[in-house]
Amino acid sequence: MSWVVLLSHEYRQIEWDAPSEDDCRQLVRLAIREDLDRLYDWTTVALVPEAAQGRAVVRARRAGIVAGLPAAKVLLDEFDPAFAWTPTLAEGDRVEPQGAIATLTGSARNLLTAERTLLNMLGRLSGIATLTRAYVDAAAGAAARIFDTRKTTPGWRRLEKYAVRVGGGWNHRLGLYDGVLIKDNHLALGATSDEARYSPAEAIDRCRQVIASLSPPGAKPKVLVEVEVDSLAQLDLVLAKGPDVVLLDNMPLEELRLAVEKRNAAFAGVQLEASGGVNLDSVAAIAATGVDRISVGALTHSAPWLDVGLDWE
Repeated sequence: MSWVVLLSHEYRQIEWDAPSEDDCRQLVRLAIREDLDRLYDWTTVALVPEAAQGRAVVRARRAGIVAGLPAAKVLLDEFDPAFAWTPTLAEGDRVEPQGAIATLTGSARNLLTAERTLLNMLGRLSGIATLTRAYVDAAAGAAARIFDTRKTTPGWRRLEKYAVRVGGGWNHRLGLYDGVLIKDNHLALGATSDEARYSPAEAIDRCRQVIASLSPPGAKPKVLVEVEVDSLAQLDLVLAKGPDVVLLDNMPLEELRLAVEKRNAAFAGVQLEASGGVNLDSVAAIAATGVDRISVGALTHSAPWLDVGLDWE
């Protein structure tokens, strides 16, 4: 898997690094507690000899994109550091039905106890990568890139966004601390009366003032500013403020094309992001309007798991 060089106006992109591994380890420990509750796998302890060794192959039951191999290693280390885990594919590789993803050897008891948790994690992350690749492929030929959102499973965000990257997508902000995104609810609740509410353009100025005031003296704030608009009239007002990104919310295709024309005419440094109503049937047409980014919540909130199983040898 290769990482793309970041553009100037970009949120951080998730790789498998120390924070990813730490999040994974915490999730794995919770998963182990869910299954064992500090007791025993009674069935396995009763039926499988303590000294028995086992070998198994993790296989895909249907085609997809593999993601989560580093997470699997963390999981298996928590269950039993003596496991031998040997991937036969790399992150981001396509696997065909019945294709081998990895082999696993070690204590038969521990293999049986770890099996479901391992398959759950690989299935979830590979499912996200598989759906992301489908969106990326559907938009191929246009300049638009496919982005995720914060519509993630609580606690799993870093891992799920990592899986989006494995599938060829891009990461929107990781958390609220990672950038400014001014939405209609901020404008509705951002003042004490209707008369005092900020316009989207005024909100950009206000956010930049606060960022500057909270930044260390002499430091140039490195916080991206994105603002949501739902009309071309609002777009005209915010473009003049030079935000990093303008989110075009639920705009029909013709309005998206006109928004791109307006941006191209005088504000080439501002990126345009289409959002709302995006699916595999509509993403190609949206990409063809010339927008730079398309955000798709479904990548994480609606991705079906990739069906994977453990075949014993």
